[in-house]
Amino acid sequence: MLTLVTGGSGSGKSAFAEDRVLSFGDAQRIYIATMHPFDEESHKRIERHQKMRAGKGFETVECYTGLKDVKLPAGCVVLLECMSNLVANEMFEEQGAHDRTVSEVTKGIENLLGQAAHVVIVTNEIFSDAVVFDGDMDSYLEYLGKINQTAAQRADEVVEVVYGIPVFHKSTDTCSNLCK
Repeated sequence: MLTLVTGGSGSGKSAFAEDRVLSFGDAQRIYIATMHPFDEESHKRIERHQKMRAGKGFETVECYTGLKDVKLPAGCVVLLECMSNLVANEMFEEQGAHDRTVSEVTKGIENLLGQAAHVVIVTNEIFSDAVVFDGDMDSYLEYLGKINQTAAQRADEVVEVVYGIPVFHKSTDTCSNLCK
């Protein structure tokens, strides 16, 4: 099962995603951390997320690039946080996929789904801004958008968290065949 969780900055998507993982029961929980700790702000954000996960039984796997190569215990439950960081890493880090980012990250998602019982992916809603971008940022938005669309099509659930309130755009429990 794949759940895609999106929302703006500070929307509560991380807390929702963790709760969603916990709802799957006592399976082994793997947290795939994608934020490369490169400055003080990233270290603070990582620390905040570690505190949020404390005592919830998550095992952390750091994966900045190469999601398709991650090996997981069979039947585990995975929380990948976050797709937006992973895409940036693949595009801009030396060992990243660069212009192959979309295909490589998509293969990575399939890799996780082939090993885990449940996968929850957190991504950011950054497409509503009226700002016009060019160059690398325009490419980043294009790649992330394609990956999010592919993940949403593949997902069993797509949830947008708005002000801490989950809005289900696609759900196995409540969606008609039109959503599938």
